[in-house]
Amino acid sequence: MNITCAHCFATNRIPDNRDHQEAGCGKCKKTIYSPIPINLTNDSFYPFIERNDLPLIVDFWASWCGPCQNMAPIFNKVAQATDTILFAKVNTEQAQKVAAEANIRSLPTLIFFHLGKEIDRISGGLNEMQMKQWVIQCISKINSN
Repeated sequence: MNITCAHCFATNRIPDNRDHQEAGCGKCKKTIYSPIPINLTNDSFYPFIERNDLPLIVDFWASWCGPCQNMAPIFNKVAQATDTILFAKVNTEQAQKVAAEANIRSLPTLIFFHLGKEIDRISGGLNEMQMKQWVIQCISKINSN
């Protein structure tokens, strides 16, 4: 399995018999996996999306967006409780190019990626139960293919 390091964004191959949560990066030597959502920029977005074999949820947000601020702790909580999915955030004010290319029209918007492809997206603030249900729906979509 390939996983991009949450710290230096180097791609690492993890043997199937090793736990990705404990694997160390070959480049920076830090733990590859982060239970806390990582911040992606214009430069790190595409490498991170395209080089990870694990599913990935990206939260597109902005500092001026009230629903984004309200959902942030819920997103972090779900991320820390879900070790089979990677979580990331894109500040649309700082990564305008990525936000435009992702066709972000409302905030917050969550996009579920798998193997570099968008599987699903949802816009608007979610509570914890809604977010977990959406994640389950996305997982079932990738498992049915």
